[in-house]
Amino acid sequence: MQETLRKISQEMSATALFVVKYCQKKNFLVRIGDRLVSDLQTVAQGHVKNLGDLMQQYRDRTMRDIQINVYHVLDDMYHVREDLNLEGMAYAAGAGLNTTKKCLERTRREILKDITQWITSRDVNAPRILWLHGQAGRGKSAIAHTIGSLIQDMGAPGACFCFARDRQSERREEKILTTIARDLADREPAFRRALSDIVSNNLALKTTCDVVQQWKQFILQPLSKISGEIVGNVVVIIDALDESGEDKSRADILRLLTSADAAGLPTNFRILLTSRPLPDIVRAMAAAPHVKATSLDDIPWELVERDIKSFVSKGLEGLPEIGVEEVQYVVNKSGGLFEWARVACEFIRPNKAGATPKENYDDLMALEDEEGKTLLDTTYFTILKTGIPRTGTRFKRYRSVMCQVVMTLEPLTMTALNCIRKKIPNKQDHYDMNLILEFMSPVLGGVVDRSSPVRPLHASFYDFLMDPLRSGDYSIDTSDAKDLAFTTLRILRDNLRFNICELESSYLANTEVSDLSERINKKIPPHLSYSSQFWAQHLEKTEFDLELAGQVRDIIGSEKILFWMEILSLLGRVGKGVSALACVRRWLLKGSNDFEDTLRLAEDGIKFIENFISPMLHSTPHLYVSGLPFVPSNTLLSGVVMPKLRSSARIHVGGLKAWPLVQLLLQGHTECVTSAGFSPDGKRIVSGSWDKTVRVWDVEGGVQIGSPLQGHTEYVSSVGFSPDGKRIVSGS
Repeated sequence: MQETLRKISQEMSATALFVVKYCQKKNFLVRIGDRLVSDLQTVAQGHVKNLGDLMQQYRDRTMRDIQINVYHVLDDMYHVREDLNLEGMAYAAGAGLNTTKKCLERTRREILKDITQWITSRDVNAPRILWLHGQAGRGKSAIAHTIGSLIQDMGAPGACFCFARDRQSERREEKILTTIARDLADREPAFRRALSDIVSNNLALKTTCDVVQQWKQFILQPLSKISGEIVGNVVVIIDALDESGEDKSRADILRLLTSADAAGLPTNFRILLTSRPLPDIVRAMAAAPHVKATSLDDIPWELVERDIKSFVSKGLEGLPEIGVEEVQYVVNKSGGLFEWARVACEFIRPNKAGATPKENYDDLMALEDEEGKTLLDTTYFTILKTGIPRTGTRFKRYRSVMCQVVMTLEPLTMTALNCIRKKIPNKQDHYDMNLILEFMSPVLGGVVDRSSPVRPLHASFYDFLMDPLRSGDYSIDTSDAKDLAFTTLRILRDNLRFNICELESSYLANTEVSDLSERINKKIPPHLSYSSQFWAQHLEKTEFDLELAGQVRDIIGSEKILFWMEILSLLGRVGKGVSALACVRRWLLKGSNDFEDTLRLAEDGIKFIENFISPMLHSTPHLYVSGLPFVPSNTLLSGVVMPKLRSSARIHVGGLKAWPLVQLLLQGHTECVTSAGFSPDGKRIVSGSWDKTVRVWDVEGGVQIGSPLQGHTEYVSSVGFSPDGKRIVSGS
């Protein structure tokens, strides 16, 4: 296009020059006769022809560019439509690939080769799932992230989903399949189109917690629609399934992975699963013929020794008095555990005042297995004992600091942890947590890099701290969350305010506020975000306390209850408000009758969220615009907040006097419900239906728990809970 325009410009310049010269010589030309005039006409016609040809080239090229641009516009429109269709599907942030966890270069070659050969195998009968298992510290996650990194570098479609012990409060098991589906959609356009089409025909799927529905609609159906379109292999990695939580948290996932549907996945689809060999996982995998099991505990010692030696040599490189012999002793002592080797390297490096690396090495080599303890436990104990003596102020601080780190329900940075610590009632505890944590860098991340969350570098350290038989005096008691309940409530008291993110209009949905993420990061710092989401869970873990109850009343007995809901709306966590207020209700029922008004306000708050959750999720200002004016006038909530918010709209005629009698509408069965019953504690409902399924529901949240229970060949006529609430019986 540019070359054509350049030629047009040159031709126009030449034509202009010809015209100028013609005008200057006009009289002379008339005198010299027809022959020269004929030559001039030939030149002029040549200029006209050249310009005509060039303009046609320009028009042709413009038309082609328009067609290309129209194609790009249509392509962009399709992408926008797909984005809108997939928007709102649950996504577990931070659960993906972490390349910093990769294996050291040129280690684990044999197992990595075996896995890549399994992935690339063209055998139509190749197992669709490979279960890589082994005891804690064998390097399962490192292998998983190495494979994930290889897949990413090759540009192949895939997904990586990691469970983490310190993220169990996020209920990642409910988001695993939606997250995997969205990641596959980002990497494979054909899968993206198929998934978008499925969701567009049933928008309710985006918010379902039914893992069976997610599996069928988000994984199986898109794959069946694009059969043959994907070139190469699709690899899904599920790391550390054993860290999902209790057995029931992964029961549905195990059932799906071992089902006939999983056995029938496309021949180019692979799932790499890693975990410790816990009994429930072993039972499930042993019964599935389409699962290939590989144990890291069975790898020959000479291969493990070679790789750990490379790892330790790199980790201790350049340290004085640490040579080949010392490296070999560390390797021999590791017992084949990569995690122990990593901790050993961290311990030997200069990490405490007055000790050389050789002295640290000697201390480490002196360790022996103790009865009932592994060498890893003994090493953890030595690291703590070396940095934190078991007497005096430092040990008390250790207990307080580690209790805070362990009991937070999601990992926080050092800065956020310190902000919470400043609100502890005892001012003597208002010290920088780094006083203690700086000695724990071998076992905790986020200590050196303060922008990262403080969390154990390996799940085995949490297990160690929680078991008094293993950690002794250094064990952490998590039975009482009183300090965290106090601090989170005080953070709310001091920071909640109206329109915290300064939103200018209620006409915009939250998703339409272009800089909402920046506003949230600026106005709702991590310690406030954490307190808003988890204060009630900490409260429920404490004994009833009058001072604590007073702080609860300060929040939910004032307009601050709305400001708290506002933050939940901005964070997209409004549903947490129902469970939080339900926790408050249960906690208050344990205590004094002096807080009956607070109890009623908690109940009003639950009903408020249940009735107005949709507009609150759509646009935060509608908490005040579409929710508050419709609060029944005879409720205590109305009497408390309406006088404080005088500028809020009011309904003077025809408004509700009390909350609707229908408290909750549970939707999910596709046929009529034939039987239902409450659990003994009143927290669950079980229902049976003509659709041949049994479903369990959370009374407080109004959501289905897990997937439908299937197996009946006729309609379910009767359901019920066992007296202890742990079993369900159904008849058909």
